[in-house]
Amino acid sequence: MSSEEQRETGAVSQPDASALSRRRGGRRQVNDPGTMRALAHPLRWALLEELTHAGTLTATQASELLGETPANCAFHLRTLAKYGLVEEAGGGKGRERPWRRSTVGLTMELEQDDPRTAAAAGVLNHFWLNTTLNRARDTLLNESSWPGQLAKNLPTTQSLRYVTEAEAAQMQADLIAVVDRYIERNDDPAARPPRAMPIEFLLMAYPLLNLMGRPGPSSSETPESPEAAD
Repeated sequence: MSSEEQRETGAVSQPDASALSRRRGGRRQVNDPGTMRALAHPLRWALLEELTHAGTLTATQASELLGETPANCAFHLRTLAKYGLVEEAGGGKGRERPWRRSTVGLTMELEQDDPRTAAAAGVLNHFWLNTTLNRARDTLLNESSWPGQLAKNLPTTQSLRYVTEAEAAQMQADLIAVVDRYIERNDDPAARPPRAMPIEFLLMAYPLLNLMGRPGPSSSETPESPEAAD
């Protein structure tokens, strides 16, 4: 899903009721440019992923994992909290306060009526695509380093299907429903069974525009059925 946002200081604010109401089924609908800009930052994105994996982290713990200073991690955690993306988990001592994600997943509409929001969505989408595709390429090119039989059990596939727009939407919904069977494990590390591993499923569907611009078989070229030939 963008580049450096304007640095902000001050007390951490709690997400307002309208932000909370946008969460559906554990997901947060991102539709304001401020949140989009906050997400479009490599360290903030990494912090969200580390919190998903660990459940809770202090700024110091996050800094050790990510090779950043505790002060830098603390600043970016407060920025994420300002937009309701993380929250204090409680139980900390002094300045070592644990943080956790306040929502399981994020969704964003690229088509926005407001020009400012549309621009922020475009930047966030560019950042997300680059980050995700770079990681996918690097990981897929190094299958020999995968543990166990993952390379065998997670073969890379590519498929082409001719479907209508409505059928494509249904296929997308069906595939997401399968992956979402295990979404509660993202929010609750205690729900993960022994030996559960972080597996990223990159579901991307797109039209082949080069083929869509070419003429297809005409009705006159369609072979006759056996019954018609009789």
